[in-house]
Amino acid sequence: MDADPVTPQYAHTGVSGLDDVLVGGLSRGNVFLLEGSPGTGKTTIALSFLIAGAELGEPCLYFTLSETASELRTGALSHGWRLGEEINIFEVSPSESLLDADQQQTLLYSSDLELGETTQMILGEFERVRPKRVVIDSLSEIRLLAQSSLRYRRQILAFKHYFAGRDATVLLLDDLTSEAADKTVHSVAHGVIKLEELSPQYGAERRRLKVLKYRGQQFRGGYHDFAIRRGGVSVFPRLVAGEHRTSFARTQMTSDVAELDALLGGGVEQGTSTLILGPAGTGKSLFALQFVVAAVKRGEKAALFVFDEELGLLFDRVRIMGIDLEAMRKAGNLHIEQVDAAELSPGEFAHRVRTSVDHARAKTVVIDSLNGYQAAMPEENALVLHVHELLQYLNRQGANTFLTVAQHGLVGDMKTPVDVTYLADTVILLRYFEALGRVRRAISVIKKRTGAHEESIREFRIGSTGLVLGAPLEEFQGVLRGVPTFVGNSAPLLSSKEG
Repeated sequence: MDADPVTPQYAHTGVSGLDDVLVGGLSRGNVFLLEGSPGTGKTTIALSFLIAGAELGEPCLYFTLSETASELRTGALSHGWRLGEEINIFEVSPSESLLDADQQQTLLYSSDLELGETTQMILGEFERVRPKRVVIDSLSEIRLLAQSSLRYRRQILAFKHYFAGRDATVLLLDDLTSEAADKTVHSVAHGVIKLEELSPQYGAERRRLKVLKYRGQQFRGGYHDFAIRRGGVSVFPRLVAGEHRTSFARTQMTSDVAELDALLGGGVEQGTSTLILGPAGTGKSLFALQFVVAAVKRGEKAALFVFDEELGLLFDRVRIMGIDLEAMRKAGNLHIEQVDAAELSPGEFAHRVRTSVDHARAKTVVIDSLNGYQAAMPEENALVLHVHELLQYLNRQGANTFLTVAQHGLVGDMKTPVDVTYLADTVILLRYFEALGRVRRAISVIKKRTGAHEESIREFRIGSTGLVLGAPLEEFQGVLRGVPTFVGNSAPLLSSKEG
């Protein structure tokens, strides 16, 4: 019989981001396995799957072998969900006679009777409800009742053929608490999704998922971060920059500071990334904010992600210089977010940056700093790959990205915790140097892919009016080493009154 053309090809999971990973959802009429250790979010995803079906008017059935119906409903309420009449919860429990010592058989194992009786209860309830979506929680109980791998495989195959003949989409949950190495269901299921929980040395647990198998269906490979919060599970699909391309005019964006723009050869081109390097306190954040202010003045929107500094302190500090970030935010021109590296996964951070560009239409994005971003990474060697994809994505959306990196040390030989200079289109270097009995600051552009730039080194000051840049320091040698040598006749240094 031909399928109803109104019926969607996929059963949407109801989980934000998961359908994107599955490239559509769960193909209807098939059996899928959702596996993971206890606490990884299997039940929450399963309930979301049934709620999504109930919203379409589809009858749904949840078989629970390990939790009670009351526990399930309480768990749903913790997310603000009230399970309606479309979602039937059936507790699969052994017959009381099997718990009575006087009624137990002596020639058969009690598990033989329990497995058969459990199967009959499941099939009987299915025939009564005739659901379109089914969840069986969990396979560990059935595996224990089956006793052997052969009986277990036969039982799962029987379930598969039974449900397939009745056009039901089935989600099997496995908590991996017994014989976790048994891959029986992997070969039987149409698709397999694995959930994992990572425990960093400090901070909240991190969760990620991976689609191990999906017959006849393309899906997004690799690991995808996800989080469980009130309201359910949110999956953050791994960012693939090559999937996001837009066309835009590559015009030059200025900072509204004439000397800085001159140093940059007129400004930075739209759709490029700029890395600002320097030791602590040199003014990396202020340089990035200068481009934010200029963008807002042009009528554009901007986004600022702060890892290292408390927002209240940042607002007060830059307000003295005439930069009112709070006013920009209230006017809807600036999205500001304080990022807690201990609580946020890299995938969720990339998702938030994407949202600021896709939905808030931000054209200038500041990430302050990569040191904080690095702290959010479960593995340091993956940081460069994350930054690469994020920068490529932002560049292809026509956004100007500014990243700051705090180098170790103050003067002399500087150590960079992570080297991403080859990824950035423009690299600005800030330094302290000593001259005439004072500690001063210097700025230079050491790389710009998109055009020419000044090769000089300029002094700059942070004053009450913001950034003030001086003339090129042509009378000094060794400024970048921190202790320069004066080789000229006059020192064109900024006076203490300038700025």
